[in-house]
Amino acid sequence: MSNSKIYKISDLMDVPRKGHVPPNCDLTLQIKAEYAEDGIARGKWEVDEKFVNGHGIVMGGFLSSAADIMMAYAIASKLDDSQGFASIDLDTTFHRPALPGVVDVEARVERMGKTVAYLVAELTQNGKKIATTVSSVLIRDL
Repeated sequence: MSNSKIYKISDLMDVPRKGHVPPNCDLTLQIKAEYAEDGIARGKWEVDEKFVNGHGIVMGGFLSSAADIMMAYAIASKLDDSQGFASIDLDTTFHRPALPGVVDVEARVERMGKTVAYLVAELTQNGKKIATTVSSVLIRDL
């Protein structure tokens, strides 16, 4: 179920809060935002074979994308409909290989100014940390 809707902050927050249809990137990656409040977001990513490389492990770029998606919910939970955001940078450190199955993603706003926020995300599988992602995000008035 794809859509081409442009999401306001309140629309984005209706995804984890009310179960509304998420943006296309969430649908494509098969990630589900389950919680987003006060700068913290949590979700689950159902990883299947289409995200696995030739060595049988999850491709790193997909892990970074899952973190980026959940960080969007974390920063959105601190903004309102008069604001928007865009990633400035994204850096992922991989701690161990991820395999098909469920990956838990938790993102949080570490610091937030008027125009830039710093976010961190942790990805875990079976209770073990598989990756950590940091990002700077531009906050802008619409």
